[in-house]
Amino acid sequence: MKISILYAGRAAPFVGWLVIDELAELLAHYFQAELLSPQPLPTRLISRVLRRSRTRYAPLDSNGGDVLIVVANAPGSLSMINAIPHCRKKFKKIYGVICDSYFQNGFVSETEQFDAITVTAHEDIEYPASRFHIPVFQLDHGVDGLTWAPRTEMVRTVDLIAYGRTPPSYHAQFMQRFHAARSPYLYLHSPLGNLSGPDVRLERGMLFKLLHRSSVSLAFNLLVEPTNSRPRSMMVTSRWLESLLAGCIVAGIRPVSRMADEMLFWPDATVEISEDPVLATDQLEELLSRKDLDAQRQTNIAHILEHHDWRYRILSLCQLFDLPVPESLQEDISQLKTLRQTFA
Repeated sequence: MKISILYAGRAAPFVGWLVIDELAELLAHYFQAELLSPQPLPTRLISRVLRRSRTRYAPLDSNGGDVLIVVANAPGSLSMINAIPHCRKKFKKIYGVICDSYFQNGFVSETEQFDAITVTAHEDIEYPASRFHIPVFQLDHGVDGLTWAPRTEMVRTVDLIAYGRTPPSYHAQFMQRFHAARSPYLYLHSPLGNLSGPDVRLERGMLFKLLHRSSVSLAFNLLVEPTNSRPRSMMVTSRWLESLLAGCIVAGIRPVSRMADEMLFWPDATVEISEDPVLATDQLEELLSRKDLDAQRQTNIAHILEHHDWRYRILSLCQLFDLPVPESLQEDISQLKTLRQTFA
């Protein structure tokens, strides 16, 4: 079976999508697939005038095959199939895996050309299914645990880490308290590196080394102090999974959703802090002073390795899309289970 994988990562690397790029590259690895990444073209003047944000792509050379899997950052990324001339004729089946599916307005007309797609939340199934009349399945977010799980316990010299979006009022209070000379705690926050460009892939390792050395990692759902440019959603994003995999205690305000209940199901998976940033800062100081969190760290790592590695999602895709299960995938899942046994 000839399989091709289409994703944005190689041509347009962005730090927020690296976890999704990892899924695409793992798919290509296990299926020994052609890996394609279309180059976005500059927006035309008329599109800017009319405020149309549709992305155009430079053409990609592909002979086609049995299956094309499009790993999409968001629904609009399904339009990447336009980069392959006569794409629908070249591939017998086209499937889409949408990792951030809450942009309902972002679904493009090309969606109807897909034989099936996956979305990240159960609540996101109805719209594309009814709008485009194609099968839509739910698939949880994931992380590459086999690569990024800590093999040895590091001294956690970073007390509190925040990367990516942090609500401004909380961030201001945390800086005022923890950056003060009298505070014994180190608050490390974004920017931690580049947002885009070729270096973001190298800096992925830097992020995990920081997380392995961090005691508490902050995470807030997208409805906490949202901005006009940010989506509103109660999905579990990669930040929770990455931080838990690294053995951090995750503190903040978690999503209130079926997704959060199902994915973060074990006791004390996260620590809720106050909606008042001042009280929240007091709570974090108390949390940082605790010396009894090692068992929770081990538990967090174990659950991510057991339930949320990308390899389990790939196994689900094989079942959903009727694809053969690669032997190498089964071997690595066995490695995951062995690694999981080293944690509580």
